[in-house]
Amino acid sequence: MRTHPTLLIVVTTVLIPVLGCQTGEPRSGSVKNTEASSTLAVDHDARMGWWRDARFGLFIHWGLYAIPAGEWQGNTNHTEWIKHTAQIPHDQYDRLVSQFNPVKFDADHWVRSARAAGMKYIVITSKHHDGFCLFDSNYTDYDIMSTPFQRDIMKELAEASRRHGLRICWYHSIMDWYHPDYLPRRPWEQRSAEGANLDRYRTHLKNQVRELLTNYGPVGVMWFDGEWEDTWTHEHGQDLFHFVRGIDPRVIINNRVDKGRGGMAGLTTDERFAGDFGTPEQEIPATGLPGVDWETCMTMNDHWGYNRFDDSWKSAENLIRKLADIASKGGNFLLNVGPTASGEFPPPCIERLRAIGEWMDVNGEAIYGTQASPFASLPWGRCTQKRLDSGTTRLYLHVFDWPEDGCLLVPGIRNDPRWAALLSDTDCNPLPVARDDDALVIHLPEYAPDPINSVVILDIVGTPEVTQH
Repeated sequence: MRTHPTLLIVVTTVLIPVLGCQTGEPRSGSVKNTEASSTLAVDHDARMGWWRDARFGLFIHWGLYAIPAGEWQGNTNHTEWIKHTAQIPHDQYDRLVSQFNPVKFDADHWVRSARAAGMKYIVITSKHHDGFCLFDSNYTDYDIMSTPFQRDIMKELAEASRRHGLRICWYHSIMDWYHPDYLPRRPWEQRSAEGANLDRYRTHLKNQVRELLTNYGPVGVMWFDGEWEDTWTHEHGQDLFHFVRGIDPRVIINNRVDKGRGGMAGLTTDERFAGDFGTPEQEIPATGLPGVDWETCMTMNDHWGYNRFDDSWKSAENLIRKLADIASKGGNFLLNVGPTASGEFPPPCIERLRAIGEWMDVNGEAIYGTQASPFASLPWGRCTQKRLDSGTTRLYLHVFDWPEDGCLLVPGIRNDPRWAALLSDTDCNPLPVARDDDALVIHLPEYAPDPINSVVILDIVGTPEVTQH
C-alpha cells in the first residue's frame, strides 16, 4: 500500500473540553486468560500482533455436507448441520464418504482468491461437528484418505498459504457426532451410549489437535467450536487451552475452547475463562470494545456450508461497509465461503471476493493495522486510525454518504489538522480543512471516487481528543 505524505495546513485552534475517546489500541484478549504476569502479557501482545494488523480473513466451511448441498428428502434448508437437522442415521450419513471426490479443488486458486480479496489468513474446518476430517489423521479412518479423493486437503492448503503469504488456521470442532466416545448422543439417535467414555474422547481430540499443530508447519489460529454442550466443562477447556499453548506458544486460540461465551454475541467476560479473542457470530458489536480482541464471523448468504438453493447473498457494498464498520470498532472480519462438493467456490462468492479486492487494492491502508475509531458515531460513515511516528494520528474517514454540499463535517474533534486528502488520489492533492466551532470541515470534490466507501485521510496533531455528542 502506498503511504501518503504529511503536509501542514495552518488553522486557528479553538479549545474545547475533552470528554474522552471511545476506544484505543487493544492490549489484551477478549478473555482475560490465565496469562496474568507482565511477561506473559507481553508475549500475548506479540502473539496477537499479526492478527490485529490483518483485520480480514477467509472462513471456509467444507466437508461431506457439501454433497447433499442443503437438500434432504425435499427439505432445502440444511447445510453443515444436515446430519442433525435432517436426523440422518449414522450409517446412512457415512455413505457420503465414498462420494466425496472434489476433483476441481485447487489450493492455490483458493488462496489466490483470498489474497486478491485482501484477506490475510484462512480458517478452514479441519473437522466439523459431524466428525469427518479433511486431513490425514492417524487416529481415525473417518477422514479424507477414506474418500476417492485421497489427498490431504489441509496439507495442500497449508503449503499454498505459505507460498502466497497468508496464515493458515484450523477450525476444529470439540463436538463430534461420529466418535463412539463423544457424549451426549443426538436426542434422535438410535446409537447406544453404553460404554462411551468422554475422557477417552478428550484424549482422541488432543491427539488430533497435536497432529494439526505439528504436521503442517506454523499455524496461526486454533479456532475451536462446539463447546456449549454440558459434557464440555470449564476444566476441559482450560486443559485443552494449555495443551495447545504447550505445543506452540505462538498459536492464537479463540474463546470457544472454554465455556462462558455469551451466545452469538461471542464474548466472554469472566476472567477465569481461557481464550485470546471473542467470536461474535453473524453480528457486529454495536459499539467499540476497548482493550478487547474480537472477530466477527459471518456468511455471505444464510448458510455456512454450501447450499445450492440459498440465493440470499449480501451485496459487495454491504460486505465492504461491514468490513469498515468492524475495523472501526477494533475487530477482525472473518468472511465465510462454503465450497461445492466438487471443490469450487460458488460464483457469487467469487464475484464478491473480487469486488472487495478491488476496493482493498485502493483502500486497504485504511483497514490493515488500524485501531478503532475515536468517535462514538459519525453521521456519514466510519473512521479507523493509525498513529504515525511524527507525533501525528492519521484518521481514515470512510464516507458512505458523500455530502451534497461538498463539506465533510468531522464533529467534536479538538486536535489541529495537518493534512487531508483522498486515499484514492495517487497525486496526493491536499484537501482544504477549516475549523467550525468544535468540528473540522474538509472540502471535498463534487463526486465521490467510490460510491460504496470513499476514504478521506485526515492527519491530526497528537492523539485524538474528541468531545462526544
